[in-house]
Amino acid sequence: MQNLTDLHPNILGLVAVILFIAIYGILRKIIQHVFTERKEILLLFLLNLLTLYVVLGFIATYFSETPWLFEPFVTIGNASISLFLLFTALFIFILGFKTSAILKSYVLPDVYNKYNIETSFRYTFNSISHYVVILIALLISLTTLGINLSSLSVFAGVIGVGIGFGMQNIASNFISGIILLFERPIKVGDRVIIDDIIGDVDEIKMRATIVRTLDNERIIIPNSFFLEEKVINRSYHDTRLRLIVDVGVSYGSDVALVEQLLLQSVADISDDWDCILTDPPSLVHFIDFGDSSLDFRLLLWINDPEKEFRIKSDLRFKILENFRSNNVEIPFPQRDLHMISQ
Repeated sequence: MQNLTDLHPNILGLVAVILFIAIYGILRKIIQHVFTERKEILLLFLLNLLTLYVVLGFIATYFSETPWLFEPFVTIGNASISLFLLFTALFIFILGFKTSAILKSYVLPDVYNKYNIETSFRYTFNSISHYVVILIALLISLTTLGINLSSLSVFAGVIGVGIGFGMQNIASNFISGIILLFERPIKVGDRVIIDDIIGDVDEIKMRATIVRTLDNERIIIPNSFFLEEKVINRSYHDTRLRLIVDVGVSYGSDVALVEQLLLQSVADISDDWDCILTDPPSLVHFIDFGDSSLDFRLLLWINDPEKEFRIKSDLRFKILENFRSNNVEIPFPQRDLHMISQ
């Protein structure tokens, strides 16, 4: 009779867990069929979290006498760590990554849309919130293991020595990544020029920034580069960009007509490109008397740097079409050869 009494709480606990699992299955089905996808993912996340909490509580309550699970197998300082504590701490740390992913994908977007927060700031805040959540999860995991956080000062000292001897670049890039996220001299989506290479900022990580070139290649650039070297950012504060198109015509051309046709070409393509600006207005400069041509420069402004090359291409097509329609010649290179007979 005494043995049955001793087993009674365990049996009740096991029955409770079985009932909870059955209720979990029913609630999961209800959530999947009733709620929208976004709410379904959030509710399932909370339900799974509650389930794991109950399972851990059940193990701690009804298997507390199990030696291999609860007896310490390693000691760190004053902390005696058992297999159960290790699993619990690992679960909390992994939960931090899952929580961060849920925040970035399903919680923060609603906040951004509600308050019309710009895209570049969204990425910055997503990155900062990710590292904050992971740091909190790490600290809770260490506390769960019984590790005194003040004792980590020794570990921090070791890290400091490591940085001093061999991790300067890593530390520099990490700190530069934090500065880029807060000061935002470059943002995701900005068009930049680096060593004559034009590309768009694709991603800003804590160690490096990914730039996508016009050929769809990815360049991985250490973050410290953006603080130490010259980088042209065509999207910084003002997205307006001046385009320059040079063209030469034959010496017999009517220069007033050439100016008119160049400005007309801009007007002709403006219907297809609403990013072409009328203020500042387009201008034509007579820039030189070339060896074979009269050289003109057409200047126009756009407010979308990413469309620079397509607009220039369309504009050159239109200039050539208008010149041919009005008998304005674009000359070949010419040389006058004088023969002196003796």
